[in-house]
Amino acid sequence: MRFSTLIIPLMSLLLLTGCGEETAEEAIVSTASFHLLDTNGKSYTVEKRGTNFTLDQGKKKVVLFDVFATWCPPCRAEARHLGNLQKKYGDDLIIMGITIEDDVSNDELEKFKKTYGGEYLIANKAENQALARSIASTIGVGQQFPIPLMILYKNGQYVTHYMGATQEEIIDRDIASALGK
Repeated sequence: MRFSTLIIPLMSLLLLTGCGEETAEEAIVSTASFHLLDTNGKSYTVEKRGTNFTLDQGKKKVVLFDVFATWCPPCRAEARHLGNLQKKYGDDLIIMGITIEDDVSNDELEKFKKTYGGEYLIANKAENQALARSIASTIGVGQQFPIPLMILYKNGQYVTHYMGATQEEIIDRDIASALGK
């Protein structure tokens, strides 16, 4: 009697889950959505599916997420280099700065961009830290990662990442390679 009371619900559950459109592999893939807001008030969404991170505006493009803080000397130094790369590659590249600071205003971030030459998008929202941690965990650098942390994606798929100060030429070469140039 006890066996039949357990087996009937279990079989029903197995039959019902087998009728969905997802494959078994798709059902276990980690997914998440992160909503970002840049310093100009424009909204962006980053979709995580497995190890892929896709920026809604970045489909068919190379996207570089730059996890940084305004007080960090290497982050300040890299801002001009990233600005140069954004200018060089134009619409083929989206650089999205992800500040990990809690209480930094959009005005302070705009001042950072102007002072250090960071002419690229910078997101400033509470979800920044969750996105940064999710990316860091996915690429295997853990939760206590160094900054700057830059992660390069092409069509949402991981290409490479850089921790700490990185020469512009190295990042440039990887962007060119991802673009097939």
